[in-house]
Amino acid sequence: MAQAINRYRADLRDFRFLFFEQFDLPTLLGKEPFREWGVDECSMVLDEVYRFVCDVTGPLNGIGDEQGCRIENGRVLTPDGFKDAWDKLWEAGWRTIAAPSRWGGQDAPTMIGSFVEEMLCGANTSFTMYTGLTLSAAELLLEFGTEEQKKKYVPKMLSGQWTGTMCLTEPHAGSDVGSATTMATPNGDGTYNIRGTKIFISAGDNDLGENVIHLVLARIDGAEPGTKGLSLFIVPRVRIQSGGSLGETNDVTVPSIEHKMGINGSATCVMNFGDEDGCIGEVVGGIEHQGIRQMFHMMNAARIGVGIQGLSVASASYLSALEYARERRQGSSIKKFKDANAPRVPIIEHPNIRRDLLDMKARVEGIRALIMKLSNHADRLRATQGKDDESEAYHKGQIDLLTPLVKAYGTDAAFEVSSRAIQVYGGHGYLKDYPVEQYCRDSKIFQIYEGTNFIQSMDLVSRKLGQAGGANTQAFLMDIQKFINANKETPELAQGIGHLQAAHEAVAASVMQLIGWFKGGKIEHIPLGAEDFLRVMSELAVGWLLLEQAAIALEKLPETSETHPDHAFYAGKKFAAQHFANSVLSTLPSRVQRLSAIDTLPVEIPDEAFAAI
Repeated sequence: MAQAINRYRADLRDFRFLFFEQFDLPTLLGKEPFREWGVDECSMVLDEVYRFVCDVTGPLNGIGDEQGCRIENGRVLTPDGFKDAWDKLWEAGWRTIAAPSRWGGQDAPTMIGSFVEEMLCGANTSFTMYTGLTLSAAELLLEFGTEEQKKKYVPKMLSGQWTGTMCLTEPHAGSDVGSATTMATPNGDGTYNIRGTKIFISAGDNDLGENVIHLVLARIDGAEPGTKGLSLFIVPRVRIQSGGSLGETNDVTVPSIEHKMGINGSATCVMNFGDEDGCIGEVVGGIEHQGIRQMFHMMNAARIGVGIQGLSVASASYLSALEYARERRQGSSIKKFKDANAPRVPIIEHPNIRRDLLDMKARVEGIRALIMKLSNHADRLRATQGKDDESEAYHKGQIDLLTPLVKAYGTDAAFEVSSRAIQVYGGHGYLKDYPVEQYCRDSKIFQIYEGTNFIQSMDLVSRKLGQAGGANTQAFLMDIQKFINANKETPELAQGIGHLQAAHEAVAASVMQLIGWFKGGKIEHIPLGAEDFLRVMSELAVGWLLLEQAAIALEKLPETSETHPDHAFYAGKKFAAQHFANSVLSTLPSRVQRLSAIDTLPVEIPDEAFAAI
C-alpha cells in the first residue's frame, strides 16, 4: 500500500532567476494590469505554493497511482485524499491566481500562473488534471460565452464547486475531429438534444465537485460535413434550474474508464450523451458552427499546459536523480580504479552520471526558460493591448509560434529525462520504491494528448511558420541574432555563441527548405521532416535562452562571494549553457543537412513489404 510521502522537489532559486533577472518581471509589476502585484508578493507565492504542494498534493501522488479511479453506482470515485486536497486548493486560491479578479481570481501575471501550474503538476500530475481542465473550460466560457452563460457557470467553476471538461475525441475519429458524429437537434427553445459518444475524456467524471460542465463538440442536424459544421455545446452532468440550484440528471453517463499506463489518479472516461434522448445542451455564445474556433482557443491553452506538465515531471525526475546520486555510494573514484581497497564514493562523482545530470539540468532549465519566455510574451501582451498595435502583434505572434515548441519539445523531454533518471538510479529506478518509474509512466501521455507531437510539428511547419507572412518567424530569428551580436565578444561564451550562430543559420535555411517543398509540390516531404524540424527549432530556442542565462550569470559571478549559494547557482548556469551548446547546438547544422536530404523510403515501401504476416 502506497504511503502518503511527498517526494516532490523544486528549485525555487531558478524561478526567482527567471522572474527577476532573465525576464525582468518587475518592470510589469505595480501597474495595470498587475497593479496589485510586486516583487514581494511574487516571491511569497513561490514559497507558499511550494509549501502547499509538499504538504497537501505531493503526498497523494503515489496513492493516486496505486489506487487509480473506479466507478460505483454510475459515478467515478477518485483516490483517497483527492477530495480533501481539492477543497484546500480552491480555498487557498492558488489555482485561479492568474484569473480575472472579477471572477474570483487575483489578476496575477501569467508567469506566476505558469509557476503555480508547474508546481501543482510536478507534485501530482493526476490530481492537477481535474483542476486544469476546469480552469480551461471556464476560461473558454469567459472568452466566448454569453454574459448569461458566464454568470451561470464560471463563478462555480472557478471556486471548485463545479468541474469542467472538453469532449472532442470519438471512437472512430481519433485526431480527425472533423469526422465527429455526435449530433445536436434543436428543441425550438434555444436548447439542443445531444446524442453521441466521446472517448479519452480526462476528468470526465469525479466526486470532487457537485456538477461537471462538459464542453462538447457536436454537429447540428443538417450542418455541413467536416470541421466547419461543428458547434460547441455546454452540457452539464446535472441540469441547472432557473435559480441556479441543481435539478435532475442530464442523461450523461460513464460506461467505463480507461486503465492506463500512467496518470492513474486521473479518470479518463468514455462518455455517453443522450442514450435515453434526454441530454440537453446550449451552444456556447449562442453562435452555431463556431465550435472548432472556440475549442481551439481552449486547445492552445491546453497545449501550453501540457508543455508545463512535461517540464514539471522532467524537473521532478532530474531533482530526484540528483538527490539519489548525492546519497548513493557505489564503486570507487575513476581515478583509483586500480585500487581494490579504494573507498566507495557517491555516484555523483562518476563522470557518466555527472554527464547525465548536467544534460538533464540543461534541458529542464532551458525548457523552463522557454515556457517562461512564452508566459512573458503573454504578460507583455496583456500590458500593451489596445495601446501599441505593433508590440501587440509581436507578442501575440511569438506566443503562437512558441506554442507547438513548448508542447512538443517540453513533453518529448519529459519522457527522455525521466527515462534517463531511471538509468541514474540503476535497478532501483525500475522499482516502485522510488518515484522516477511513476514519473516515466505518467509522462508518456504528454506526447500524445492535446494533439500528438507530430500534429504539433505539422501545425508549426504548415501554419505557424508562415503566419503574418512569415513575420513572426523572422522576429524570432532576429531576436536570436541580436543576442548573438551583443554577446559574441564575451570570451567565456565565444564557443557557445559560435555554435548558436551556426545553428541559427542552419534553422533559417531549413525554413526556406520547407517553403521550397510547399511551393515545389513535394507535399509528402513535409510530414516526413516536420518532427525533426520542430526539434531543431526548439533546441535553437533553448540553446539561445540558456546562453542568455549564462551571460547574466557571468555578469553576477564577479560580485558574488564564493561562499554565497548564488555563486554555485550562477556557475551552474554557465556550465549548463556551455554543455548544451557543445553537445546539442553543435549538432544542429549536420542534422538540418540530413533533413534537407529527406528520406522518402517510408512513402515508397509497399504496404506488403513491412512484414510477411
